[in-house]
Amino acid sequence: MSRDYVIEPFRSEINLQIDYARELNPQQLAAVTAPPGPALVIAGAGSGKTRTLTYRVAYLLEQGVPADRILLLTFTNKAAGEMMHRVAGLLGRQLPSLWGGTFHSIGARVLRSHADLLGYRRDFTILDRDDAKDLIKTCIAEAGIETKGTHFPKPDVLCEIFSLSVNTHKSTAEMLKDQFDYFEQITRQVADVQKRYTARKRATNAMDFDDLLALWLRLLQEHADVREHYQRRFQFILVDEYQDTNKLQSDLIDLLAERHHNVTVVGDDAQSIYAWRGANFQNIFKFPKRYPDAKVFKIETNYRSTPEILKVANAAIAANTEQFTKELAPARKSGLKPALVTCADAAQQAAFIAQRVAELPEEGVNLNQVAVLYRSHFHALELQLELTKRNIPFSITSGIRFFEQAHIKDATAYLKLVANPQDELAFKRVAQLLPGIGAKGAGKIWKIFSAKMESFASSVPNNSPLTRSRTAVTTLSPPGGERDGARGARQVLATALSSCAKSVPQKAAMAWKQFAETISQLEDETVRQSAAKMLRIVMDAGYDDYLKENFANYRNRLEDLEQLAVFAFQFGSVEDFLTQLALLTNVEAEDGDAANRDADRIRLSTIHQAKGLEFDVVFVIMLCDGLFPSGRSMETDEGEEEERRLFYVAITRAKNELYLCYPQERASFSKSGGDTMQQPSRFLSEIPRDLLNEWNLR
Repeated sequence: MSRDYVIEPFRSEINLQIDYARELNPQQLAAVTAPPGPALVIAGAGSGKTRTLTYRVAYLLEQGVPADRILLLTFTNKAAGEMMHRVAGLLGRQLPSLWGGTFHSIGARVLRSHADLLGYRRDFTILDRDDAKDLIKTCIAEAGIETKGTHFPKPDVLCEIFSLSVNTHKSTAEMLKDQFDYFEQITRQVADVQKRYTARKRATNAMDFDDLLALWLRLLQEHADVREHYQRRFQFILVDEYQDTNKLQSDLIDLLAERHHNVTVVGDDAQSIYAWRGANFQNIFKFPKRYPDAKVFKIETNYRSTPEILKVANAAIAANTEQFTKELAPARKSGLKPALVTCADAAQQAAFIAQRVAELPEEGVNLNQVAVLYRSHFHALELQLELTKRNIPFSITSGIRFFEQAHIKDATAYLKLVANPQDELAFKRVAQLLPGIGAKGAGKIWKIFSAKMESFASSVPNNSPLTRSRTAVTTLSPPGGERDGARGARQVLATALSSCAKSVPQKAAMAWKQFAETISQLEDETVRQSAAKMLRIVMDAGYDDYLKENFANYRNRLEDLEQLAVFAFQFGSVEDFLTQLALLTNVEAEDGDAANRDADRIRLSTIHQAKGLEFDVVFVIMLCDGLFPSGRSMETDEGEEEERRLFYVAITRAKNELYLCYPQERASFSKSGGDTMQQPSRFLSEIPRDLLNEWNLR
């Protein structure tokens, strides 16, 4: 037993006698058996990161380190459970005294013992997201802030602002300036709500999830005896996925490790892709500067991908200036060269993928081992349509299903209402977007509105085909309308809405007038035949402001709607567009069924959602400048480097086959519409052409 490992006397009951040299490769072995002290383990994609961590825990136990003196920190409950399960498997028994779990679970455990030092009782309540939103809503009312008609952020958005502020150690003013500049003019009011929210939580003996970390850190900073207790206790600290830590988490780790400096952090700087949610790339990149005596271990043997895929991955990340240089080395035999597929447009890209996917089962590839990866939700719209037409089963794991997202359903509800004024659900959905109108109020107004529409329909002669097709009621002329029926025929829906104005709450009066005017524009015959034009009008008529108030990721959602309008160009009528949306939504809804999730179907996913997964065959699509990398990311060097890391993550998901695809033309989001030429992603030009098979489908 090394004397360096045991800080306090302890007789080990662990006698594993693991043959580490036989079970680990030389790079893993070096990291697992490292002497005490700070260590940074750069574990490349597919190199056995989890294996290295669990064997490190086993090695520490064998060296005589008490289990309750080890702290193992992870990011998700799933990762924590898997890690603890693997450790138990190596030991042959459970080890309940080992401190292992997520940052938040460990924080809660510490605070349960010391909350009274911070002015809380130890039986404090932990608020979930809905609880936090309700409390913030109370604080807004208490502050006397008028939110109706002032574009003040909703509680859900404030939750996100406050959370990012806490986790990045930035003030509210700094956070608004950096990421929510459209709210800068109300900085004082937002800061006031945050102050009231903090006071309310203390008064009600409640903490939210961010408090579990922020108050844990404060506890250690302000109470020397508690700090010393945990610094002595945790002789060895191990951190998983260190590249994803934020400033708050990094400070916690550094403070806990201040006494012994026995901190081992494991991660891959080349897979740091979560800056948008507060992760700080500099934590891992500058670890050797914060710990000058740290040993850096690189685990570069990749067990996942073929040599050909790894050559492309190494080339793809090489251009990043801020990185720990490494070279993924293959453990597998040679395979196919990755393909660079040039397509005429998005439709041809979709057709190519669908055709190739249809061939794979004949080659012995199960569809559930095939993935199509993309930068953003909307990149896969054409592909979803093509797969649906060909009856190729697919599932979507890009977070919330695209067509089921609130902002997509909101915008298309306007179109549904114009296409079918008898659509009660569409009417109520749009009505409830307006201030002061809830579900009950929308129901009352719907009854008045539908009666008005019925009255218009009854004024048409019985032999009119329009009375036999009430869904075509938008072509009717309202009583007293223009005699020739021209303008009146286009404005019946707007007229009916205007006639309901007296039944609308006073606080919604102006918004209702705007609603009627928007519908009037949508009914115009020059607009009514184009779903793309209709979607643009909806966005320009105030829905843009609604997004700012209600969603923290406003810019992403606005981009979704812009690209939905681009997608809509290909349809001959609004009805065709809505029909396809319904079909695609139905396909996506099936994915929510547990029995279907394991069925043989290809996976469509954002790259962020696919991190940590692997597939036999991977298609990466829409590799065009402005799409991948995204337009906003190209504004800064840091943004572009993170996008390059995202590209690297996509490539390293592939085990056997990799296809890098891009269209040369795509419909544009402009008033005139039409196609625009696309520039291939700058990342593609960084890969030597001799590493790729070039397929030109133009």
